[in-house]
Amino acid sequence: MRTTAPRPGPDLAGRGRLLLVVAALFAAALGAVLATAAPAGAHAALTGSDPQRGAVVAKAPDQVSLTFSEKVAMADGSVRVLDPAGKRADTGKTSDLGSNTYGVKLKPGLPDGTFTVAYQVVSADSHPIAGAFTFSIGAPSDTKVVLPDQEVGGGLVGTLYDTARYLAYAGFIVVVGGAAFVLGCWPRGAGVRPLQRLVVAGWLVLTGATLATLLLRAPYTGSGKLADAFDLAALGDVLQTKTGAALVSRLLLLAAAALFIAVLFGAYDKREDPKEKRDLAFGLAVGGGVVALGIAATWALAEHASTGVQAGLAMPVDVLHLVAVAVWLGGVGTLLLCLYRAPLVDARAVRRFSRVAFASVVVLAVTGLYQSWRQVGSWTALVETDYGQLLLVKVALVVVLVGIASVSRRWTGRIAAEAGGLAPEAAAAAVVEQRGRAAATSTATAATTTAAKATGKATGKASSRKKKPVAVAHSSRTGAATDRATGKTTDKATDTATDKATGGTTGGTAEADSGKTGPGKTDSGKSGPGKTGPAKSGPGKPAGDDKRAAQLARQRAAMDAAREKRVRDADPHRSGLRRSVLAEAGVAVVLLAVTTALTTTEPGRTVEEAENTASSAQRAAGPVKLEVPFDTGGRDGKGTVRLELTPGRTGSNDLHVYANRPNGSAFDLPEVKVAFTLKAKDVGPLPVAPDRIATGHWSATGVQVPMAGKWKVAVTVRTSDIDQVTLDKNVQIG
Repeated sequence: MRTTAPRPGPDLAGRGRLLLVVAALFAAALGAVLATAAPAGAHAALTGSDPQRGAVVAKAPDQVSLTFSEKVAMADGSVRVLDPAGKRADTGKTSDLGSNTYGVKLKPGLPDGTFTVAYQVVSADSHPIAGAFTFSIGAPSDTKVVLPDQEVGGGLVGTLYDTARYLAYAGFIVVVGGAAFVLGCWPRGAGVRPLQRLVVAGWLVLTGATLATLLLRAPYTGSGKLADAFDLAALGDVLQTKTGAALVSRLLLLAAAALFIAVLFGAYDKREDPKEKRDLAFGLAVGGGVVALGIAATWALAEHASTGVQAGLAMPVDVLHLVAVAVWLGGVGTLLLCLYRAPLVDARAVRRFSRVAFASVVVLAVTGLYQSWRQVGSWTALVETDYGQLLLVKVALVVVLVGIASVSRRWTGRIAAEAGGLAPEAAAAAVVEQRGRAAATSTATAATTTAAKATGKATGKASSRKKKPVAVAHSSRTGAATDRATGKTTDKATDTATDKATGGTTGGTAEADSGKTGPGKTDSGKSGPGKTGPAKSGPGKPAGDDKRAAQLARQRAAMDAAREKRVRDADPHRSGLRRSVLAEAGVAVVLLAVTTALTTTEPGRTVEEAENTASSAQRAAGPVKLEVPFDTGGRDGKGTVRLELTPGRTGSNDLHVYANRPNGSAFDLPEVKVAFTLKAKDVGPLPVAPDRIATGHWSATGVQVPMAGKWKVAVTVRTSDIDQVTLDKNVQIG
């Protein structure tokens, strides 16, 4: 009777295939979105400057100052001021003025014209930013300054740097997830060679990617030239920065991680005493956990979590987030490898990982929710900024991943329920053996029946023919002879059928063990006439023995590998689990790519703050309108003066003055003068003498407002030769 393992229901298998298709389509759509996305912005923004962008000042300032939305790293030469001819107008020395404001001194005796301010700095979360703006001294002019078109952090160096960051994340996930899977879910996996190779490969990738990131850091934040990666002076400057210190710390921690891996796959695997193994496992778990937290902290201390609101809380939360991701996704990859390459993983290990993965998802959800609030800040930023949209894609991928994981949990439950407490491989092996025995028995029975029929026919033909009788001593001898002949035929047929059904394992093993090479008796470990020893070296050994032994060994290895494959494929639940875990791993790869993109995208909160600052400045820079009543004290000395300053910002403006009598008619005044004074900066008064355009209307063009602030506007009105009054009013300009 043929015994088969129970097949899963069609609904579950169909759902698994559907999830695979959905995951593939989602990955393709995401790839299209990422391929057409614009380059990510930086994480600090220029919120102000003195002189302001586009301003026209009457005389050259002593310095140029820049204000950013967060603290930045700035070296000498990070801010350059270029005159209209393209020559340096600054001294090259930058200084920190406090409140995220930085300044550079200007050279004396600068000419009039348009000056260009170019800056390239590194934000507190390790990303480079660059930009430029102009201001003018005296009056605007043409400029010969040409700025490079390549975006800072872009080009070949930017691509290599981003690739190294992705590989570093992937290596960290593989190392932490694989080690956690061995220690927490499947201790016997420490002796599985494919799993060992996976974790060691993850360590090598993480170490190589960290070294590449360290070397590429200087050109990534500076010149953008790949050759500068080997500039020792630039590398020394990188080591003095926060990011450089974090990368060096990661390399030191990776050296400790190498020792941890060596003990895990060496001394721990070879321990036989259960108590010693438990004690060593506890020590490895504590030490490995500290190393994993330390490596995760090298990201948290140098990137998003180290800046912005609640940085002290955000950094440990970010560490927990990274470790939870590594344990979950790294465990998924390890489980996938074991399901395909390691035939001895048992149901208990899968159940343990299911619980560990659930706990990791809970930690991931809590820490991710806090990080989302901190980096996005508002619902508007969630849907309108690049960071918020990428975050929504990440959340959708996590939801898909959790859905596939729930299918994997169902497969795990079926494995545990139908294995009867045995490992799924043990149950599958029993099925394979049972099938093999059934097939062998069936074949042997058929061969016996055929041989019996052939013997019956031969006996019938012989008795029907007329031959001389043969004398025998006893009829029992004839029966014995017949039994021996029949038995020989039956036994030979049965042995042949059994050997074919089992793939020749028994015969091959017997030959390999005994070293049989020819006729005669075989006695393992002995030699003599008619006997052959078990593949010993010596002058009397036949030349073909070595080749024959090697050939038999290869055959036996091939049969063992085939049997292992039959064991892996015999359990349909295991096959279903492999498919669902493979889908999890595919989505996890895309999820890791989105996470890496998030780390290089300007957070939504920062984008909103910069936009609010710009919009506030734009609102304040609208047309300025003033209405001032006057009374000179003489005859016909009353009226109202109305001023309009357009566009009402720093730089060049148009001024219009209107005068009206109390009855609203135009008032043709003999003289009108205007002056602007900024007491806070000790600027002014800056006099303006508008020209008469029409009755009651005066105008002046090119009125320069050098900087934004609370300006005092003084209006002088003369109604006769002796009647005059000066009125002033404060107004925000720029």
